[in-house]
Amino acid sequence: MVDNRQRSEERPHCLVTGASGYIGGRLVPELLAAGHRVRCMARSPAKLRDHPWAGDVDTVRGDVQDAESVAEALRGIDVAYYLVHSLGSGPDFEAADRRAAAIFAAQAHACGIRRIVYLGGLTPRGIPESSLSPHLRSRAEVGHIFLDGPVPATVLRAAVVIGSGSASFEMLRYLTERLPVMVTPSWVQTRTQPIGVRDVLRYLVGSATMTAEVDRAFDIGGPEVLTYREMMRRYAIVAGLPRRLIVPVPVLTPRLSSHWVGLVTPVPAALARPLTESLRYEVVCGEHDIATYVPDPPGRPLPFDEALALALRRVREAQVVTRWSSASAPGAPSDPLPTDPDWAGGSLYQDERLSRVDASGEALWRVVEGIGGENGWYSFPPAWAVRGWLDRFVGGVGLRRGRRDTQRLRVGDSLDFWRVEEIEPGRLLRLRAEMRLPGLAWLEMRVETEPQGGTRYRQHVLFHPRGLLGHVYWWLAFPFHAVVFRGMTRNITRAAAKGAQARVNGVRPVRIRSDRRTGRTSHR
Repeated sequence: MVDNRQRSEERPHCLVTGASGYIGGRLVPELLAAGHRVRCMARSPAKLRDHPWAGDVDTVRGDVQDAESVAEALRGIDVAYYLVHSLGSGPDFEAADRRAAAIFAAQAHACGIRRIVYLGGLTPRGIPESSLSPHLRSRAEVGHIFLDGPVPATVLRAAVVIGSGSASFEMLRYLTERLPVMVTPSWVQTRTQPIGVRDVLRYLVGSATMTAEVDRAFDIGGPEVLTYREMMRRYAIVAGLPRRLIVPVPVLTPRLSSHWVGLVTPVPAALARPLTESLRYEVVCGEHDIATYVPDPPGRPLPFDEALALALRRVREAQVVTRWSSASAPGAPSDPLPTDPDWAGGSLYQDERLSRVDASGEALWRVVEGIGGENGWYSFPPAWAVRGWLDRFVGGVGLRRGRRDTQRLRVGDSLDFWRVEEIEPGRLLRLRAEMRLPGLAWLEMRVETEPQGGTRYRQHVLFHPRGLLGHVYWWLAFPFHAVVFRGMTRNITRAAAKGAQARVNGVRPVRIRSDRRTGRTSHR
């Protein structure tokens, strides 16, 4: 075994798994700011390339289910952060998590890693782990695997994480803002101990320099213990909303609760269910020993209201660094684009449209990059809305994920029920469908320059059907696609021309927007 314990500790070399996710994407810059060297392991390294810190880290391709790639990623590393899970990937996600954690622990030992740091879930006291929800049970089991292994481990256990873009915050935010009167499940009266994401990151960074004898779990939470009902009322106060009327009822099961949350919030039922299942139990910190090793500065951990105010400010200023949807949706395809050389072939349906644009390439690109979310899809909004509702009905993500940033996109961003697979600023935006489909689908939008100097917009839809159902789906949807994609091409080019003209007239539009009801574009 390679012994790394004599390595210099001045600048620990840290591996971050899950760097494309909500916590991982925020942890990397914090580690860099603390002076640590950072390597990121990702199944798709391209998803990290547009992050501001991408040039300051070493990125390697790897999968926690693959021992060889894990060993390669861990080579030369001092501290390894394990921030991945298989939640929502299918009924066997617990087995997948168990297998991945065992591989990671074994390879960390073989590579002489000094410490493993894992962020898990806070579990209720006095309840056997076998009785917990699959989500909490799996998180606890992964923590045990690391603590029982030969590499010293720090297992941080948190309940509700409050931060701009976190799933817990988005759930709280949308439930409170959209429902002035709520008939709620009984779990809104369960006590929990929320923690601000800034404190989670502070504890994660501080864990990198713990000494070898520290090998244990730590409960981490904010200074207040609140019920979910109290959190919703406090949110309304901080957000300046009228007082909310909350009526808890005992009849909503976790499954029904998750569909209720999925109906009202952008968080899909598949993700909402483990969150609501966890809220059935009282999860309160049993100790605050972490402060012995990572001291709390004055005013920290952040009080709940301050964590809410910070998160809301980030949302309103469009400065959300990562979101709960930053990681790919469970079960989302990862196959190459059918035009790639390594594609295996097979049936392929296409819809391609080309239109000349009476605007500069820059004006057209502003519209292309601003598509989706509140700006809409520039064509037949009822059809998009219906497709989004149908997707949510069958357990998909629907349209409500929106955008991380209203104007800028980067590879890996979720965009309603699409994900940005490729972006070449000013030239190309390629989206991969993450809605429930009997096949694989992509939408490409290109800005092209004509030989004579004009601008063209090229729109390309590709669909690779899976089985007979895939072929049937394409032909049944074909009449609607013809209307939707024709209108989309027309309205995007019109929006670009109007935006360009507004600038010529000295009016700088704040946002190019497509009305979800009429499909008309406007400048706001």
